[in-house]
Amino acid sequence: MRFIGLAIILLSLPLLIAWLKSRPRQRKWAYCAIGILPFTMGWLNLDASIINWGGWPGYAKGMVVTVLDTLALAIILTSKVSIKKLPMVSLFIAYILAASISMLFSDLPVSSSFYAFQLVRAFVLFVAVASIMSEPKALNWLVYGLAAGAILQGVVTIEQRLSGAAQAAGTMGHQNLLGLMLHFVTFPLLALLLAGHKNKIITLGVLGALTAIALGASRGTIGFAAIGLALLFGMSIMKGMTSHKWKIVGLAVLASFVIIPVAVNSLDRRYGGGAIEIAPDGERQAFERAAKAMWKDHPMGVGANQYVVTANTDGYSQRAGVVWNSGSRSTNVHNLYLLAAAETGWLGLITLVSLFIGIIIRGLIFAFSNRRDPRSDIVLGAVIAVLTMALHGFYEWVFVLYQTQYLFAISLGIIAGTIYQHQREKALRSKKLNRSRAEVLPVDGNSTVGGPQTTKA
Repeated sequence: MRFIGLAIILLSLPLLIAWLKSRPRQRKWAYCAIGILPFTMGWLNLDASIINWGGWPGYAKGMVVTVLDTLALAIILTSKVSIKKLPMVSLFIAYILAASISMLFSDLPVSSSFYAFQLVRAFVLFVAVASIMSEPKALNWLVYGLAAGAILQGVVTIEQRLSGAAQAAGTMGHQNLLGLMLHFVTFPLLALLLAGHKNKIITLGVLGALTAIALGASRGTIGFAAIGLALLFGMSIMKGMTSHKWKIVGLAVLASFVIIPVAVNSLDRRYGGGAIEIAPDGERQAFERAAKAMWKDHPMGVGANQYVVTANTDGYSQRAGVVWNSGSRSTNVHNLYLLAAAETGWLGLITLVSLFIGIIIRGLIFAFSNRRDPRSDIVLGAVIAVLTMALHGFYEWVFVLYQTQYLFAISLGIIAGTIYQHQREKALRSKKLNRSRAEVLPVDGNSTVGGPQTTKA
């Protein structure tokens, strides 16, 4: 059965290419699908494995391909974007190479290759999204897809809460994963509303995302969502203060009177009415001790996708005091950067941090240097999403899951594609200006701009 599913997904590639070429007006549905598929693929079983290690305790359990992979590849093959000229390509490739090099230090290189393959899939989606930024209204349809995914999560989490769930996880299986994914929807969509976009789908998308975050009852997600909102409101106002933005801020404050009580009630259900723990708990600290010891003993890492196995078989979890139960011994250190350091060593940590910093700096420079460009608003929102995720990474590891990396790739594609398109437009304007100047210059070069001069005899 697995091979039948794999064959169907692989055969979808030529079909998608033919569809995109023969029906260019229907490409908008492909862009919309990019936004909604990360939230629905696992739910609808739209994936298949080339290699399947279902019982592997790591976060990548095989070489998986999805319909989103073939759709992204079909978009690339039917577009004319130059990958070499896209910003941040080298940073992303450097991180992929770091994960690939970690295979040399892994006791099971095949399992480490699963993560490198996963990163390649995210890279393909990044290039696909960047390639459509030059098409009119392509970004609109991509945003509608993201909003539809958030609306779905809002509806599902409400149903789960009404069914008695203390922590609603939507269609993603875990509230922490859902919450981190929604960073990449909430902030770009809200940035568009702040910029003056009046669209019901976008508005409902923001409300759906905030509802799902509140009902998820994840301390980290709620806290970092609040930090991200404050950063977005502040930077958007710095970029250009308008009465409309203050109106949106006021509406957000009013909405908080509904969202905050829901979030508090969710946390109260989670902790059974007891005190909510804010300081790092002993279990997280034990995980961090294990990861740091692993990193110290293996400066080049133990191999991507290897933390759980190495922590248990080499005694790191035991010596660090990690509780002996299946829940604790089968999960990763709750810190993305320590996980990267332990698994991929200094090289993986440096390239990962460089990727995040490079995205944030390039995106902010574009947003504030091109304040009158309407695309600068969604770029700012995407940057805030990456920044919030990067900060959240100090307390969470789920960035390494492919669902999160798909949404990360979409945000990166929006940022890089917009910058690339802006550079092309700027070069084109410069070329036209030079051509127009050349046209008014005389052939003999004896006269100035504005026409030939005459002299008296």
